[in-house]
Amino acid sequence: MRGNATRLGLMAVPVAFFAVFFAHPVAAIVGRGLRDGGVWQFAKAGEVLGRADLQRVLWFTTWQALASTALTLLIALPGAYVFARYDFPGKRLLRAAVTVPFVLPTVVVGSAFLALLGRGGLLDELWGIRLDTSVWAILLAHVFFNYAVVVRTVGGLWSQLDPRQEEAARVLGAGRFTAWRRVTLPALTPAVAAAALMVFLFTFTSFGVVQILGGPTFATLEVEIYRQTAQLLDLRTAAVLTLVQFAAVGAVLAVHAKAVRRRETALRLVSPAQTSRPPRGLGQRALLGAVIATIALLLLTPLAVLVERSFDTPGGYGLDYYRALGTLDERGAAFLVPPIEAVWNSLRYALAATLIAVTVGGLAAAALTRRAGRLVRGFDALLMLPLGVSAVTVGFGFLITLDKPPLDLRASWILVPLAQALVGVPFVVRTMLPVLRAVDGRLREAAAVLGASPARVWREVDFPMVRRALLIAAGFAFAVSLGEFGATVFIARPDHPTLPVAVARLLGRPGELNYGQAMALSTILMAVCAAALLLLERTRVRGSSAGEF
Repeated sequence: MRGNATRLGLMAVPVAFFAVFFAHPVAAIVGRGLRDGGVWQFAKAGEVLGRADLQRVLWFTTWQALASTALTLLIALPGAYVFARYDFPGKRLLRAAVTVPFVLPTVVVGSAFLALLGRGGLLDELWGIRLDTSVWAILLAHVFFNYAVVVRTVGGLWSQLDPRQEEAARVLGAGRFTAWRRVTLPALTPAVAAAALMVFLFTFTSFGVVQILGGPTFATLEVEIYRQTAQLLDLRTAAVLTLVQFAAVGAVLAVHAKAVRRRETALRLVSPAQTSRPPRGLGQRALLGAVIATIALLLLTPLAVLVERSFDTPGGYGLDYYRALGTLDERGAAFLVPPIEAVWNSLRYALAATLIAVTVGGLAAAALTRRAGRLVRGFDALLMLPLGVSAVTVGFGFLITLDKPPLDLRASWILVPLAQALVGVPFVVRTMLPVLRAVDGRLREAAAVLGASPARVWREVDFPMVRRALLIAAGFAFAVSLGEFGATVFIARPDHPTLPVAVARLLGRPGELNYGQAMALSTILMAVCAAALLLLERTRVRGSSAGEF
């Protein structure tokens, strides 16, 4: 009973946080769209879903997510194997570089591919090829964004699978492929399924990438929700699309939770230090070279082109675009302050969001440490919902719900960190939970028998073991908060823009100066994210899966 009371006490703050800052805004938007005179008008949902243009949006959202998922798995699984089984110089640096695209804002990912594939981009200059406003640009950008999800999720498990099991199968007469298919593949299936579901989730709800690269031709549900809400003010259509997305995301998360539980309980794992070795032979070196070439071409080239465009001014290469960030263009300016202010705003907001996310996520992870019944599993799924539910809906919901006492926050700076923290909490939970569950429960029991209170048990038993995982969780929360765009675009004040909002506004305005400043701000944001990830790689807990998705 004491343990259950402690668990409920730990869950109280996260539940209250999600109820006030997630469930309430989303329910308010849906209510405004589907209620007429206090009466729910669910029949109108059928009218909306019967529209041919929205059916095309739903079809495109689904098939591009499936295509993006399949393409990402095809390209990233060899990388997962290389990072799991091979030891080579620069592995830690390359691992951090692979993760940089994932924590970049989607508008920056769109900017990078616009610089590579768009008008005046590298391919256009070299061969006259333009792929912007095409589905191929969207698919490649999604692979770029989600490559790290597969590498870290599948590779994290692959590195801890005992290779002696496959070797034993080969000793018993199985060929190399047969041994892999009969021994390793079944063990990897839960991780591959979890990675595929996460990639599908992120691409199904894609916003910034499709908004920048899709043009007027392509739109996902998230882009259409933004258009219906911000441009057409059609809350009924936006509410119906939000419910459709919510249902799809809920189904994906339910399957994902099942796959993750199977991965956690069905395998015996060893330390990654026991499974990795330098590549041997021509075939293994060729595989390593092919993976490095893929990373260089698909992941590093767009980032390099982004940096190059930030220095490529009409007068030659220089710092003109960076200097222009410190001045305010009075002629039709997109900002009320110099664009460089977005850097400091983003850093301040991200630090506050990190503190909130670590507090809420840490309490939630502690409550989930011991596996329990459906209530706790439902709580775990609740924590993941902000990753899939429309961030546009959440942001607009903030504006219409947090405008009355005692939560009149529309004029407060804390509104942006609260929205960013919603995205950071799932990463905190997913990073800390495996480490907390790995703590030997007998240590806690011994401390309790000796008279320690639950708070002291946490302070003297759990915390020393999870301190590094906590730092990693804080780093991920900081990086994803820094890049949050979907909700922030609604609630960031014109005199306090964040970096992603500033980039999107500059890209939406004509002129070389605006484009160059967008590339410069994107480069600054990329550098901050890369520095944070390099610190994470130095902090990552050796021999554990902390830091994996």
